[in-house]
Amino acid sequence: MRLYAYALQPPYVPITPAPIRRAWMDATPAGHANRCLPLLIANQSGWIVVHRGRTRATWEDGDRPGDVRIEFEGGGEAPTSHFGHGIITWRVPYLFRTPPGWNVLMRGPANAPKDGATSLEGVIETDWAVAPAFHSWKLTRRGHPVLWEDGEPICMIVPQRRGELEEWEPRVRDIFDEPELSQEYGTFSDSRTEFNATRPREWQKDYFRGRSPGAAAAPPGEHQTRLHLRDFEDSEQTECSVRPTI
Repeated sequence: MRLYAYALQPPYVPITPAPIRRAWMDATPAGHANRCLPLLIANQSGWIVVHRGRTRATWEDGDRPGDVRIEFEGGGEAPTSHFGHGIITWRVPYLFRTPPGWNVLMRGPANAPKDGATSLEGVIETDWAVAPAFHSWKLTRRGHPVLWEDGEPICMIVPQRRGELEEWEPRVRDIFDEPELSQEYGTFSDSRTEFNATRPREWQKDYFRGRSPGAAAAPPGEHQTRLHLRDFEDSEQTECSVRPTI
């Protein structure tokens, strides 16, 4: 399972496993947001492409490409606006390659909201395409300058097996059709209600520990509280080890 990032030109843009921490989560009272394991796992579910330089983008009146003012400082490559409608695009200076049958989802950094901009997502068939990757952000507030600082993520890359989503056969069922599951859910719901009523400032930790208040538990050896994505190996450049600020 090799994921290759073929550098197209220097200066090299760092690519690194997405970090577990988010500044806004740390800033919540007593860091309570860091108790949410689904958030923490999502934070780490991919690799971050790091911005080099400093970009300030402002969507002025109008929907033409020239109606986005882009100010760029630094040694990287400036984004452009060729779609108009407040969209700015970075050319990611890598050509990604995956094994046959795999795509790469280009998305924004998970759980990293940005005032005045939202990341657009794209899926690339990276087992054959020979174009470099691009990633776009949509500015959402006219007249509001949006900053991307040096070391801030541009995007997050996530490999996906092609066709896998289409193999699923979704169904809606009444939970009472599954008595054991219904009982487990009832035990959980009662336990959570009682816990929140009696110890609202504490942390129940059941899901974090891979168990429920009843008999349900994660399969042995499969519960994850942290991901360990590998770094991109590169014998020529060391910037891949740069950690992004999110």
